[in-house]
Amino acid sequence: MALLLGCGGKAPAPDAIPPVPPSSLSTPGPLGAEADDEREDDDFDDEPGSAATLPTWMQDAAHRITGHALGKTRAWERLAFVADRFGHRLSGSRALEDTIDWAVETMAKDGLSNARREKVMVPHWVRGKESLRVLGERGRELRILGLGMSVGTKGALRGELVVVGDLEALEKGSESLAGKIVLINQRMPAYDHERNDPGYGKAVPARTRGASAAAKRGAAAVLVRSVTATSLDSPHTGALRYEDGVAEIPAAAVTLEGAEYLQREAERGPVRLELRMGAKLLPDAPSANVIAELPGREKPEEIVLIGGHLDSWDVGDGSTDDGAGCLMAMEAALLLRELDLVPRRTIRVVLFTNEENGLRGAKAYFEAHGHETHVAAIESDTGAAEPRGIGIASEDEAVLRELGDWSPLFTSLGRIEITKGWGGADISPLMDAGVLGMSVRPDVEHYFDLHHSSADTIDKIDPDQLQRNAAVMALMAYLLAERE
Repeated sequence: MALLLGCGGKAPAPDAIPPVPPSSLSTPGPLGAEADDEREDDDFDDEPGSAATLPTWMQDAAHRITGHALGKTRAWERLAFVADRFGHRLSGSRALEDTIDWAVETMAKDGLSNARREKVMVPHWVRGKESLRVLGERGRELRILGLGMSVGTKGALRGELVVVGDLEALEKGSESLAGKIVLINQRMPAYDHERNDPGYGKAVPARTRGASAAAKRGAAAVLVRSVTATSLDSPHTGALRYEDGVAEIPAAAVTLEGAEYLQREAERGPVRLELRMGAKLLPDAPSANVIAELPGREKPEEIVLIGGHLDSWDVGDGSTDDGAGCLMAMEAALLLRELDLVPRRTIRVVLFTNEENGLRGAKAYFEAHGHETHVAAIESDTGAAEPRGIGIASEDEAVLRELGDWSPLFTSLGRIEITKGWGGADISPLMDAGVLGMSVRPDVEHYFDLHHSSADTIDKIDPDQLQRNAAVMALMAYLLAERE
């Protein structure tokens, strides 16, 4: 994914949503009466492992959905409207609630059924002003972002710097760190091209667990190296988790450049820091999950869920995390609606609130709907770069083989592989209950360059890549809804 993809195009206002064309099909069914007579016989190679070996209805669905999706820029235009009009969408903010209202109205105008809000109470954390200064004759100010849900400093907090190489070293150490400001300078592994693995899972525990690990040894505050492999002196925020019964100390992310500077200075001699953080946690605020549906024609009580999360951090505009995932799901449903592809089972769009600092939306959805029959859930929460595949969160080899055999149906959308993988945070309660979870998997080589930083903005989203990811989600949802 190119990191500077400036994109033009005028974003439609909520009252200028393109209308859904009238039905062109005379009878309901997997593909309606027409079943796309225009499909050429040679669209798919008639070889083992090709789409031509799959049922004709699957080939027709792939042809119609991808053909209808390609060339459109609607998803990007809507995402640009959200980014420009509402901006970042932290839980508890007016911007998030305005975006929720827009999403409900938009899906209702798109012709989806029962578009609605379902109330969720969410944490209301406010960042406040923050700064980090190196004191003394070497004094300078470093860029930071407080970690989500961190406590504040209640004025200036001064202390001597102690640097540790990683979380393990901090957790295994035994000497007192009373009154110290600890820097966890844990580097993120290099991107694994073969596995499309950015190494995030290996580095992020320093951010989530570092504060409590440092507090157990008496530290006054903790700094963590931003969880990214690339930086232009941009700090990356993210949530932390305080352990019960452990002192809650302030925590902030420093840039890669700042972490390396502090490491060098600490090696030269004692370093004193001054940290100021105005963070505070206000009473819970009302928010909502957004839900809309394409009702099933034969088994409406069985659900294929597609979605992402509408909230974001309070930096950038949240286009890659996760505005893109939400617009993917909205576009996927609209593509099927415009084609009059009435699914056998219900396809339900869910745009979750509060993924970033609480997962309250995911928990509330499961409490309200966990008793319903979900046959599958697809989440998108890793941006919208070049489509690379679909991850299936299953240990069932028969399921992995069956769904993996569908991969050739997606060839016009990219080099798509359907393989074993992860589902997503918002659908994790459903997966824990036995629902088949999966994720749309774009290329993530540069995703964490932007993630949770001021660089997460709409210009990083390519319209064609976003549209093809939406088509991947639409086709997969439809195949699952029709699956025997």
